[in-house]
Amino acid sequence: MILSDQDIRKELKSGRIRIAPLEAEQIGPASVDLTLSTDWYCFRKECSKHGSVDLRDTGFERCFLLKKGREMVLKPGELCLGKTMERITLPDDIMGRLEGRSRYARMGLIIHTTSALVQPGSDNRQVLEIVNLAPFSIRLHSGMRVSQVVFERLESPTTKPYAKFGQIATKQ
Repeated sequence: MILSDQDIRKELKSGRIRIAPLEAEQIGPASVDLTLSTDWYCFRKECSKHGSVDLRDTGFERCFLLKKGREMVLKPGELCLGKTMERITLPDDIMGRLEGRSRYARMGLIIHTTSALVQPGSDNRQVLEIVNLAPFSIRLHSGMRVSQVVFERLESPTTKPYAKFGQIATKQ
């Protein structure tokens, strides 16, 4: 079952879902808007100097460089990773799904390419895979509400809460 704004507010009030920071106007009819932080991960040029990368041997940590700043300019076809300002903490029986916002998608901005799942039991900030599909550069700013999270209740709690079993959960 997908949680409505009423369900989300109840879960927030009870403390079962925690989102910080959070302002009341971020809660929509069935989602919560998420904002960009000042953390941007960009490709290192030396990562692809051989023309290809073998994904069996190369993790994203080796290919990305953290840049801090209030804005990021993405050229056409360019990808960067952005982090949300909000830290989301979920119980073992609620998961989240990241969605882009249509106002930005219509301008060619893709907010996450594949990793939309916020695992039950998560306790972290979300990393967004941001791609510019537009034929022009796009300027992003920290604080922009570019993504939203939709919550779903599981039929039974997971036996593998992400904060305990996720491989990179504690680093976000």
